[in-house]
Amino acid sequence: MDTESALPSSTTTSSRALATEAVHAGRDDLAALGLHAAPIDLSTTYPSYDSRAEAERIDTFATTGARLDGPPVYARLDNPTTARFETALARLEGTASAVSFASGMAALTAVLLARASAGLRHVVAVRPLYGCSDHLLGAGLLGTEVTWTDPAGIADALRPDTGLVIVETPANPTLAEVDLRAVAHSCGSVPLLVDNTFATPVLQRPVEHGARIVLHSATKYLGGHGDVMGGVVACDEEFAAVLRQVRFATGGVLHPMAGYLLLRGLSTLPVRVRAASASAAELARRLSADPRIARVHYPEVGGAMVSFEVYGDPHQVIAGVRLITPAVSLGSVDTLIQHPASISHRIVDEGDRQAAGVGDRLLRMSVGLEDIEDLWADLCQALSGDEPAGPASAGSVSAGSVSSGSVSSKSVSSGSVSARPVRTVAGSVPGSRQGVR
Repeated sequence: MDTESALPSSTTTSSRALATEAVHAGRDDLAALGLHAAPIDLSTTYPSYDSRAEAERIDTFATTGARLDGPPVYARLDNPTTARFETALARLEGTASAVSFASGMAALTAVLLARASAGLRHVVAVRPLYGCSDHLLGAGLLGTEVTWTDPAGIADALRPDTGLVIVETPANPTLAEVDLRAVAHSCGSVPLLVDNTFATPVLQRPVEHGARIVLHSATKYLGGHGDVMGGVVACDEEFAAVLRQVRFATGGVLHPMAGYLLLRGLSTLPVRVRAASASAAELARRLSADPRIARVHYPEVGGAMVSFEVYGDPHQVIAGVRLITPAVSLGSVDTLIQHPASISHRIVDEGDRQAAGVGDRLLRMSVGLEDIEDLWADLCQALSGDEPAGPASAGSVSAGSVSSGSVSSKSVSSGSVSARPVRTVAGSVPGSRQGVR
């Protein structure tokens, strides 16, 4: 039985709930193969005694970028294990295809190169973005040119050579959100790329709101355990074919072991995201009532990310945590906290960073699966070593208001991007329905 070369179907024959798709997508053929767990194919090359046929298949790939029938010839062309992950992620995002890469930045690089290869080197982007995404665009390392704007200015920023509009929502690290339908409308015929790393398809499927390309740093929630690095782009098959050709030429392939771990991570994605989101919403509520906190950022769509601004020294908070891990990255089963201005967004020019709402007192926390009381106790003791608190009534929640118990709702703005009102009530989490929004 040829278990290694069997590729899963890229389409589903029935409408299944997100939780069901997360468990079964990319694995539908396993029972027929006599397998329960997906196999790991570590081959770098694939034998063939028919060199004429191989030449024809390579010519076909060079012309179309389509997946080859049969073994991949060489691991830089494709891999059966990573193909399973791609199939599953495309199902969850509601796209025809997905193409995986060695990291989220490799994925974004491939998208930019693919558009530039069509003579479309201009990009319109909305801050804040992940710091390295911001740097890649702004530094012009790939020969691209970027125009930074707010959502309302997208239509006016478009040019004949604009190949892409990029937004991240909720944004890293302020968690500011944009109206995806309105942004997609402003893009006209220019493809809208949405970085969906923070929300994941559990809480938001951008293609349902008009986006044409969805980007993930798969290192984060898709893997979910802090032990795998990868990136993936969900899109239509036409663009996926171009991305495969870029991946083959540049070599930014996802390792098969990483593909296996990411496929495994998807099976628990809905459970992990919903559980962590419930804790994050409660921590946002408690932080909003804490006099040591100047402002809390928590998005309308929900999710496991919370950002907050302290009155005192944020570096003392980082140094003071004991249960929470002071580390860059996010999306793991354990809670992580970091200071964006020092780490994830350090590479962004200070003026641009500040203008995007990434201030020096902002902390970003990725809430994991620990008990909420243990997390709160650790936060409290870390904050207790900080400078004196501000006014008792000064706590606020960005992107709208949080109201629960004796905490009065407080309305604020968020970064440089207009945010939509939100009301979070203890015991409920925005976007926690069984389906997706």
